[in-house]
Amino acid sequence: MSKSIKKNYIYNTSYQILVLIIPFITIPYISRTLTASSIGRFTFVNSILQYFTLFAGMGIAIFGQREISYYQDDRKERSRVFWELKFLSLINVTICMIIYLTLVNTYAHQNFKMYMIVSLHIITIVFEAGWFFAGMEEFGLLVSISFVLKILQTACIFIFIKAPNHIDRYAFNISFFWFLGSAIQCCFLPKYIDKPDIKNLRPFRNIKTIWSLFIPTIASSVYSILDTTMIGLFTDTSYENGYYELCMRVIRIILLTVTSLSNVMVPRIGYLFKKNDKEQIQRYMYLSYRFIWFIGVPLCLGLIAVSDNFVYWFFGEDSARIAELLKISSFLIVIIGINSITGGQYLIPTGRQNQYTLSIIIGATVNLCMNIFLIRYFYAYGAVVASVSAEGVIALVELYFVRKELSLMKILLSLRNYLLAGGCMLGILIAIGKNWPSSPVNTFTLIFTGAAIYFTVLLILRDEFSMNNVKKILWILLRRK
Repeated sequence: MSKSIKKNYIYNTSYQILVLIIPFITIPYISRTLTASSIGRFTFVNSILQYFTLFAGMGIAIFGQREISYYQDDRKERSRVFWELKFLSLINVTICMIIYLTLVNTYAHQNFKMYMIVSLHIITIVFEAGWFFAGMEEFGLLVSISFVLKILQTACIFIFIKAPNHIDRYAFNISFFWFLGSAIQCCFLPKYIDKPDIKNLRPFRNIKTIWSLFIPTIASSVYSILDTTMIGLFTDTSYENGYYELCMRVIRIILLTVTSLSNVMVPRIGYLFKKNDKEQIQRYMYLSYRFIWFIGVPLCLGLIAVSDNFVYWFFGEDSARIAELLKISSFLIVIIGINSITGGQYLIPTGRQNQYTLSIIIGATVNLCMNIFLIRYFYAYGAVVASVSAEGVIALVELYFVRKELSLMKILLSLRNYLLAGGCMLGILIAIGKNWPSSPVNTFTLIFTGAAIYFTVLLILRDEFSMNNVKKILWILLRRK
């Protein structure tokens, strides 16, 4: 294939770096300007909205990306797939929008304005074409659009959001730029697809397969949304939702780096599966697992080590609760990374969505049962523990499903060096940082020290994955000289 996994990964990672940097600028400002209470209100409204965006999307993006990856070399077929899914999306969005507006006008006496603002998210689904370009492995285009809009969105936060009562402006900022990004994507579609042949379109052609992919989407999304909804229902204050949301924002930001490889690999695995190249698929899978260990373990253990020093200057003085939540939720970094490889990168592109569905349903059931008990008594702590437990169960179930194609022993043995290096890093960082006052300088000193320790131990262990990448970097640098 002419498209490069390395280039696509660089595109994706460069954007993820931007996404990592921007919150260091915006989150301290937002958490102080809007306060945890206002953020909690927005989080609750957004959790209700997501149920409707979930059904409006109906798993079309997952199915669409997979199908487009199958037909990268066939313009006629990918045009047919695109337009059939767009017509189906239009039907879904129309139905969901009618139901949403009816319920909001009937029951949403509080936060009515915010509910109306965020409804733009539902409309945006009709225009969203990111799944198409991802299936075509055109990540450069997606990243370029997202890069520019992310900078503009950040600038608008500082320009227009000045007080806690500006939470509606914050909601509009998020909704508008998501809509704008999707609208801009549509402008580039004529290069890749033909005009719709209305007579030959059958929007419900693949409805059974779409529904089979939608079921795990429902389960995984509902249990992630359910956390904030249940916290809002079981507690008398919006602060718990605010603390939980701020904690999960940090985790989601870090996860972007861990899951960026999986996002790039999904269409490539789909393409290879269509070509029946099982050997190449297996090679990519083992490399992907090793990458998750390589980058996920230090991020997980490093967050545990620096969270106390980090949160006080980043979120403000009343953020001790966030630090404790981060220490628990840090395990999601590795677990979700593994799930993205096994489920998203392998089971779905290879047509085994039923197994993927079952794993998600089992995880969602675990999450729901634990939430009912834990949130009632432990609030945000309970939600975090339930999420970690649910994702862990999903990981175990999915690894069980692929045990015949992939060696679980090989996957686990590849963890050894990274766990040892990460353990050394964690112990040293806790020892040297426990008495350091919270400040940006001290936090970044701990981060860079931890990275140095981690990579030094890997080099001492002569880790094959690390050594190969170091050699490639040195070769590139020496060649330029």
